[in-house]
Amino acid sequence: MKEKIAKWFHFDEYGTNLRTEVTAGFTTFMGMAYILAVNPTLLSAAGMDKGAVFTTTAVASAIATLVMALLTNYPFALAPGMGLNAYFAYTVCIKMGYSWQVALAAVFIEGIIFIVLSLTNVREALFNAIPQTLRLAISAGIGLFIAMVGFEGAHIVVKDGSTLVTMFKWSTNTNPTLGLTVALALLGTVFTGFLLVKGIRGGVLWGILATWAAGIVCQLLGFYVPAPKLGLYSLIPDFSGGITIASMAPTFMKMQIPKFSFDFLTVIFAFLFVDLFDTLGTLTGCAVKAGYIDENGKLPRITGALLADAIGTTVGACLGTSTVTTFVESSLGISEGGRSGLVGIIVAALFLVSLFFSPIFLAIPSFATAPALIVVGFLMIQNVVQIDFYDPTEGIPAFLCLAFMPMTYSISEGIGVGFISYTIINLLAGKKDKVSITMIVVSVLYILKYIFV
Repeated sequence: MKEKIAKWFHFDEYGTNLRTEVTAGFTTFMGMAYILAVNPTLLSAAGMDKGAVFTTTAVASAIATLVMALLTNYPFALAPGMGLNAYFAYTVCIKMGYSWQVALAAVFIEGIIFIVLSLTNVREALFNAIPQTLRLAISAGIGLFIAMVGFEGAHIVVKDGSTLVTMFKWSTNTNPTLGLTVALALLGTVFTGFLLVKGIRGGVLWGILATWAAGIVCQLLGFYVPAPKLGLYSLIPDFSGGITIASMAPTFMKMQIPKFSFDFLTVIFAFLFVDLFDTLGTLTGCAVKAGYIDENGKLPRITGALLADAIGTTVGACLGTSTVTTFVESSLGISEGGRSGLVGIIVAALFLVSLFFSPIFLAIPSFATAPALIVVGFLMIQNVVQIDFYDPTEGIPAFLCLAFMPMTYSISEGIGVGFISYTIINLLAGKKDKVSITMIVVSVLYILKYIFV
């Protein structure tokens, strides 16, 4: 049996073995399992059933990762993407006012477009048309946006009439439990950062679990008092109904396509744009780490990798979750020596096993997932150091792009301002060679949106 597995996954070619691949699979899963707690919390803010989202998150992740393994034999794992899930809930649904059913339709359409692009050369032309500066700025801006969602979800940052937002004040707080959760979220963030400094595998997940565990202890001691009206629920998992799998029925095939509008078009574009470049960036980074890049600087079987990502997004929308994408945490398994698709199969199996532990993941509160959002935001903003801020034609558009995302609470607004400012500034500066036709078209579309929508 071992010989058949080794032959099927080309262990000899990759210089790996069964034990290494299995270990890498567990390592990758531990590094990205936090999505099982974070995704239901974020999407439930849009009105989606938390239990259904948990199940769809696990199932969609398993399917997409399995497709990746079978199409490419690469150790890349997929799940609903961070940033895209926050954009889905907080921008498309809460800010723009679309129902989550319409948002799912946008994700589905984006997935279909991505499939078409994955089977053609258009994806490369589109990728090359967007300046590297904007790619980096968008990634960094999403990091700030995600961190902002974490700060707000844990009530570390609250609304204020005079300054728009301000930090939570214990001195004026009337609910001790709320103040406790803010303190736990801050301590959890520091602890998660400490784990990353020490290089602990699955540090983000352990940070969530440690913060949650501290909350449970406080509840048992009477310091944490559940107050559902304030969003403070019991932190102790409810196994009274036995070990069951939450139904996907509340979200399954609930997509609703609205009448055409510029707003809806920009939503689809934002999903597609972020998904495409996030996927290409992650695939490139992980491929370099694994040594897959050929002598021409290209990734073999990239069509299969992009197709797996697109299929995952499309299937995920049908099941009821936000955009599925390749996770950078795949690099954790690669660091452990994982080189074949068996890593993905192990990850997919673990996602399916997690379905039987839904009471545990669904009991994890937003103040416990906040450290994950904040730390992931930190990890995403690291790309900002590659931007040349000393060149105003590069630095100003990049700054506007990454600043607008958290300040307007919208990823798409940041993308739009980034595109428009980059195009106009460089054209006025006489650097027409830096602005592609694609950039001009997209910028005009965004300007029309701001004028007429």
